[in-house]
Amino acid sequence: MISSATITRRQALAGLAAGVSAFALPGCARTLAAGPGSLAPQALLDDIAWNLLEHSPAGATALGLDTGERAYMRRQLGGSSQAAVDALEATLRADLARARAVDTSNLDPTTRTSFEVVESAYSTSLDGLALPYGDVAVGGWRNAPYVVIQNVGAYLDLPRFFDSTHPVRDASDAEAYIARLEQVPAVLDGELERIRAARAIGVVPPDFLLDKAISQMEATITDARSGGSLVSSLVKNAADGKVAGDWDARARPIVTGPIAAALERQLAELRAERAVADSDPGMWSQPGGEEWYRWALRASTTTTLTPDEVHEQGLEELASLHARMDPILRDIGYAEGSVGARMTALSEDPRYKFAEGDPGRAEIMAFIRERIDWITAQMPRAFNTLVDPNLEVRRLPLAEEPGAPGAYGGAGSKDGSIPGRMWINLRTTDLHRKYDLADLTYHETIPGHVWEGEYSNKLPLIRSILAFNAFSEGWALYAEQIADELGAYEDFQVGRLGYLQSLAFRACRMVVDTGLHHKRWSRAQSVNFFVERNGSKREEVESEVDRYCSWPGQACGYKVGHSTIVRQRDRAQRELGPAYDFKAFNDAVILGGNVPMDVLAKNVDRYIAGAKA
Repeated sequence: MISSATITRRQALAGLAAGVSAFALPGCARTLAAGPGSLAPQALLDDIAWNLLEHSPAGATALGLDTGERAYMRRQLGGSSQAAVDALEATLRADLARARAVDTSNLDPTTRTSFEVVESAYSTSLDGLALPYGDVAVGGWRNAPYVVIQNVGAYLDLPRFFDSTHPVRDASDAEAYIARLEQVPAVLDGELERIRAARAIGVVPPDFLLDKAISQMEATITDARSGGSLVSSLVKNAADGKVAGDWDARARPIVTGPIAAALERQLAELRAERAVADSDPGMWSQPGGEEWYRWALRASTTTTLTPDEVHEQGLEELASLHARMDPILRDIGYAEGSVGARMTALSEDPRYKFAEGDPGRAEIMAFIRERIDWITAQMPRAFNTLVDPNLEVRRLPLAEEPGAPGAYGGAGSKDGSIPGRMWINLRTTDLHRKYDLADLTYHETIPGHVWEGEYSNKLPLIRSILAFNAFSEGWALYAEQIADELGAYEDFQVGRLGYLQSLAFRACRMVVDTGLHHKRWSRAQSVNFFVERNGSKREEVESEVDRYCSWPGQACGYKVGHSTIVRQRDRAQRELGPAYDFKAFNDAVILGGNVPMDVLAKNVDRYIAGAKA
């Protein structure tokens, strides 16, 4: 799918997913034909990386790699049809065989880790591609049974990609933008082919997700019929880059004609699905859904934990975190009722709310900037090896806000030309509180996703592409913990409540995701669990629960990953005693790169052995 064409590097590369190219691109036949012994190990890894990017030209743009001899990729989007899915699967299968044929026993640890990462990502993705429907990410997090829904599909991804990732620095870039626009109808129709095929075997999203998707699709069509963002982004970016040309006249007929018509065809299919949809939210209700969910949970956590094990771990961790929150709540005068009820009451305290409307939105943006400045200054206390992220904070596109989380973020391009970004959902300022926004900022920016991505960008190409949900999100939660340990809440005790509630929220995710897809919970039951047990804001968690319905398993990776990193740190402290060093451990984890959990343990093994030497 075209989910490689998303906003941030994390979003973009997480979606190197099923069906990303229907094109026969230069180099593919040559590289796939090469035997495993014909290239040195690092050259083979680079060859494998480029083979994957050939299926995702938009991903190459997100990394800033579509230049020089790869400049042709800037004019291509990639495909989304079943034929494209099949082509991707063939590439993965061939390159996994090439990687497995290499004797890694004598390789240096970094290169050996890279081969372990390829083995994990490719074998897991191939298992997912063997399932009869859905989108499967390659070394990413956005696995979705529904190819077009409220938070999945080119109708959402492409406007963001064209606006914020495709460069328009000269006439060649602008022409490439036009060339890509001309391919959008084929991408949309490729998705349409697959969602029709899924409906034919009984795979229909729940009605409440379709209602959101239909509303968003209607808004996208209205925008396209007027030219809208796909035209205005080109015109504005060309003007900013002083690129001469009547780009409006070139782009508008494509958008208002073939693209709008392709969107209309998708809308008709979504309405046909809605006519036969039910309200069952979980994968258990879909054909083969229990198998699909077991795979998605494995892909998300990079563990073999069963749904029941994840569910119980979530309940245990939630109880532990609430035990830490209780005394703080008592200290600030909230002594009666459950922790969830008291957090709900705290959320209504006007001292911690932002103003409504645009004044509050400006207040939120200023708050985020101040927190980024503070945490950036603390980084020498937490790491020996530092990076200097190019970072910007932007509001989510209005059309995306209804189906999006409160925020997301990630590093910029590998070449530095595209900044790291935190995207904040401001559809209402009531989504955020002054006691929880700082923690959200650390998660998405520094030392969370943007910070971690800068290290990944310095690794070999294949390591910059392949990412694992449990590590990405587990690290971001560990980043929240680092901020707390550096003193983020020393003078703001209620802010620590926000941090602990954030961790508890992720424990709730483990319970609710498995509840929805394995224990047959209803949507209302899932929303109420968040509100009643954790004091979460209902408006926020309604969209959250909907997201779990369309990204099964993904929500479980956060706390599973965080708990694994913390357990590894505890192990290092026990084994090293006085030789343990906080900064050295953090370096060992982040310099080891984005890895599955078993490979993380091997990286920590090497840190421990080195510290003992």
